[in-house]
Amino acid sequence: MSGRTHTKRFRILNHSVPAARQHVESLLTEWKLAAGLVEVATLITSEFTTNVVQHARGTGEFFELGVRRRDGVLVVEVSDSFQWRMPELRRPDDEDLGGRGLLLVDALADTWGVRPRDPGKTAWAQLRIRREEASPLCRT
Repeated sequence: MSGRTHTKRFRILNHSVPAARQHVESLLTEWKLAAGLVEVATLITSEFTTNVVQHARGTGEFFELGVRRRDGVLVVEVSDSFQWRMPELRRPDDEDLGGRGLLLVDALADTWGVRPRDPGKTAWAQLRIRREEASPLCRT
């Protein structure tokens, strides 16, 4: 298969996080990708969309979720119009209630980053499609 691309817009609302997660899970299952890869891509989608809902309120009504499959790589992208603050990898203290989402993305993605766009930014993660069947979330 040469590649597939899918883009969908969601409102910046709390209920959009599980909706985006479900959308990615359904899409990647339809694309017949391995269950472990679907699980990881869904978790990364959850982390990126949660960041938008928590930090990009009031900057626009929508965020955009893009999923691409090409040349053995799956790319998950979430774009919003909030341009004043770029997501950064943090090392929260044990007592901090949040701030661990990008640590999960960093641990699960083969590579990831954030790029500016006009207006706003796009957070992206790449995953190799040929992964072992076992979920990396269940490793010991």
